[in-house]
Amino acid sequence: MKVFGGDNIEGTLISPKQAFFKNLEFLENQGFLASVSSDNEIQVWDLKSKQIASALQWESIITAFSVIYGTSYMYIGTEHGMVYVLMFDSEDRKIKILPYYVPTNVISEAVGMSLDHVSVVRVLHQPSSNGKRLLIAYENGLMVLWDASEDRIVLIRGHKDIKLKRKIVTSYPNDSRVQLSDDKLDHEEEDKEISSVSWASNDGSVVVVGYVDGDIMFWDLSTADFPPDQQVERLSNNVVKLQLSSADRRLPIIVLHWCANNSGGKLFVYGGHEIGSEEVLTVLSIDWSCGIENLKCTDCIDVTLHGSFADMTLLSTDCHTEGACNMLFILTSPGQLDLYDNDCLSSTISQQEKKASVPPVLYPILIPTLEPHMTTARLDVVCQDVKSFRALFEILVAAKHRSIQNKKSIGIKWPLTGGVLGQPFKENHPIIQVYIAGYQDGSVRIWDATYPAFSLVYDIKSEVNDINIGNASAPVSALGFCPDTLHLAVGDESGVVRLYGLIRSSDDSTLHFVTENGTEVHNTHKGDGPHCKAVFSLQNSAVYSLQFANFGGKLVVGYEHGQVAMLDISSSSVLFVTKTESNTSSAVVSMHANFSDSSLNKPLESVSDISENPGMGLVYVMTRDEHFVAIDTMTGNMACSRTMSPSVKSNVISMHIIDGSTSDLSAEKLTSTSPQKSDSGMQANIQSENAQVEDESAVTVENSYFGQIISNSLILLCYENELSLHSLNFVIEGSSKYIRKVNLVQRCCWTTTFKKDEKECVLVLLYQSGDIELRSLPALEVLGESSLMSILRWNLETNMVKTICSSSNGKIILVNGNETACISLLNCENEFWTPESFPCLHDEVLAAAVDATASLSPKQNERKGASSIFVNIAKNFKAGNADQNANQSVHTNRLENLKQLFSSPPFLKSSSSTVDKQDPFAIDIDDIQIDEPVVFSSPQKIDIDKRDKGKGTDRQKLLEEASSDLKPKARTAEEIKAKYRKTGTGDASAAAALARDKLVERQEKLQILNERTEELQNGAQDFASMATELAKRMENRKWWQL
Repeated sequence: MKVFGGDNIEGTLISPKQAFFKNLEFLENQGFLASVSSDNEIQVWDLKSKQIASALQWESIITAFSVIYGTSYMYIGTEHGMVYVLMFDSEDRKIKILPYYVPTNVISEAVGMSLDHVSVVRVLHQPSSNGKRLLIAYENGLMVLWDASEDRIVLIRGHKDIKLKRKIVTSYPNDSRVQLSDDKLDHEEEDKEISSVSWASNDGSVVVVGYVDGDIMFWDLSTADFPPDQQVERLSNNVVKLQLSSADRRLPIIVLHWCANNSGGKLFVYGGHEIGSEEVLTVLSIDWSCGIENLKCTDCIDVTLHGSFADMTLLSTDCHTEGACNMLFILTSPGQLDLYDNDCLSSTISQQEKKASVPPVLYPILIPTLEPHMTTARLDVVCQDVKSFRALFEILVAAKHRSIQNKKSIGIKWPLTGGVLGQPFKENHPIIQVYIAGYQDGSVRIWDATYPAFSLVYDIKSEVNDINIGNASAPVSALGFCPDTLHLAVGDESGVVRLYGLIRSSDDSTLHFVTENGTEVHNTHKGDGPHCKAVFSLQNSAVYSLQFANFGGKLVVGYEHGQVAMLDISSSSVLFVTKTESNTSSAVVSMHANFSDSSLNKPLESVSDISENPGMGLVYVMTRDEHFVAIDTMTGNMACSRTMSPSVKSNVISMHIIDGSTSDLSAEKLTSTSPQKSDSGMQANIQSENAQVEDESAVTVENSYFGQIISNSLILLCYENELSLHSLNFVIEGSSKYIRKVNLVQRCCWTTTFKKDEKECVLVLLYQSGDIELRSLPALEVLGESSLMSILRWNLETNMVKTICSSSNGKIILVNGNETACISLLNCENEFWTPESFPCLHDEVLAAAVDATASLSPKQNERKGASSIFVNIAKNFKAGNADQNANQSVHTNRLENLKQLFSSPPFLKSSSSTVDKQDPFAIDIDDIQIDEPVVFSSPQKIDIDKRDKGKGTDRQKLLEEASSDLKPKARTAEEIKAKYRKTGTGDASAAAALARDKLVERQEKLQILNERTEELQNGAQDFASMATELAKRMENRKWWQL
């Protein structure tokens, strides 16, 4: 489940069972979400912890589910016609099955049919009944309005029980009209099956029902409390039929939603059109200002869907406007959520357009993946000990301020405001993480990924100062980033490489355009954002790999046809470009540059030629067709060029150079399964790309400066079907020996390595099946297994591999469709992403403030000194269909009434709810003084002192404990009979039993009164403390975070 809140506040809830959800409903302002899965498990999710708080497995199939708004009470309808009541106890964190249920046998007797095998389609609580009445719609077309407080049927509606005149309102394409008919209901309509139900009025007097045959009917339930004779008189005007199509075969009415206005409202319908027609959502304007018997369909529009319809909901941004509906959410498969403005729909309807492609409201997508289409991405880490850390931190802070200003200027406001952002950015954070993505239009975007809530830093367009660089809008195919110098390299499919500097100095006023024919220098104007320092257009083949080397002084470029170029960053010049050989024209898949001053293999001080030439090094290149090349960075000559031979012919996925200095699997300790070292392979294959091989000048790797560079290095080759670990020294010498070889059971498609203490320790393999495997380095032993399905519920798609990226500290970012997910596979990585840094989906302080503010009248708010900002926040926090004039005391009484209502089975309620006010056995609350259980003594006459009566009011006795000094006194059976026995009743034991019940009932009342009294006395203090806590929390927030 994906939960959306305010801007940049999202959360994903993943159930341990792989079953789809049939129902989802929030427990309003409580921080919980209720769901029903396809295997009929009821789950209540804690939005704060993003975990299941409680789960209940239901034995039968759940066909209807609803939550009484503003409470934690839930109705469950089953396939056997039963309706049960559940309650989620937030303190015990448990779903409880309450004793109350709707007796199906009573309804069956009333309608004259068995409902044991009739499914409940929908259960709705009547809005104006405070949860006491519920409407039950059965599959066979029967509707029953049930009163739970009186355990009786209030009203029954069904085609078999009534004979009425009908009014048909048709809405055919290009012919919206009203037809009147005096015909009785046809026989074939007697068994119409209900498919959807919705209230069509704010007071629960009208309900709209959708049927399987495509019909829609408005039922007037306002006669529910009329005497039976008056109900029969008004049956002829209590239903109106509506049709969207004149075809004989129509789609069922799947979804119905109602949005009220002054003269009627809008009806949102999915279904009802001819079978085979285009899938649309129909919006009807209904006018019944002159009564439901004069209902008119004034306008109609079909909204084109962007996919197969899944669900819809209405959103009101102003909860205090009666029946307000400002936004329409439509969910289409495969998971696209479209938001439509009601004003835009209304204007389209007024233009008399039958079908319109209404543009949805743009969602502020933080990381766009489809528009434009993302082609490649990378994730980089900048540690605090890097010199550029402070400069990068300042860039991120400035970017946040720019983002706020841009949102204000654009004016796009996301209607949802729920949740709380995570901790703000702190300067003392040990690392900064940067997420970079390239797009099909040539643009590049950079985000701050230090915290889970990403923030956009830069949006770099493909155009460079109006300079003609060929196909400027070519898709980005490779990215490179240098944490030391904050340089960004962008390569595209046309072969162009753009070099940007995130830090702009006063000297950055020129741009070098480098081609095969020379270099052009262009003046650039100063501006904000990254500065394009150089553009290299050297080859016509796509750039497949970019890597900064020598602490950002060099840039290595790998092309689609196997060429490799070495660029000097400081001078914006080309050091060398290798030529394509006929047998090495496959695409470069991996590159690694290793210089003499690299931190991976530090040179020995005794090697004078290395210390004098710090730019010496090797570039290792692996092509897709298993060809390995080592290139001298000083001359561009090939130190090694050979084809590797895996056990099974397969493509190369990646190459990794790892440090084997601390490993027990060094080159000198080859395994027994590896081929023995031969003297014939000791010669190094060092040759120039333009010169002949000179055997007499060949030297061994150990005796050349290359031997110091590659000392103790291991090379891991990852193929689709196997892993092969070699000594880098032996590979360059031409040896086929290996240290480890692992045959993979599945086909691999992507790999990466994680580091610990600056050394590679874990190899991650992603298989084409979506399975994930972790292996140790360099032993290649399996450490653990997982899958995208178990973590994200994703299947691996082919185009996903190009955009997968990872950091060395254990994070992997994946893109699937329009979603971006970041997963962590190492436990130690959580120290950087603490739970406090994640957005919280429930604001407890604000929720408590809303409840407290709701309990005060406007005048009380003014006297208490509640700020207008706080009151406005509280007003706009709660939205929905609740009674807007209800205050906290009314809400508390409502909850208490529901608790008493559902605490006992039907027809077995306590006497407090059924006793007649004129019952002579009713005991006044002052007649019996009780503070502890009554102890009966020997039967004797005890006079009751009534002198304390009248000394204080009931309130004084309860609050001031005026009667606390009185001790409970026992009464004899004769006293009870004399005072409470009915005339003509001689059974003393029955009277005593009834009196005892009254005593127990009174004790319960006193306990409730005491609890309410304490709540009233402490209400002001509780509100003050909550307001203080909210004020403290708001102090650290900026105004845009409210």
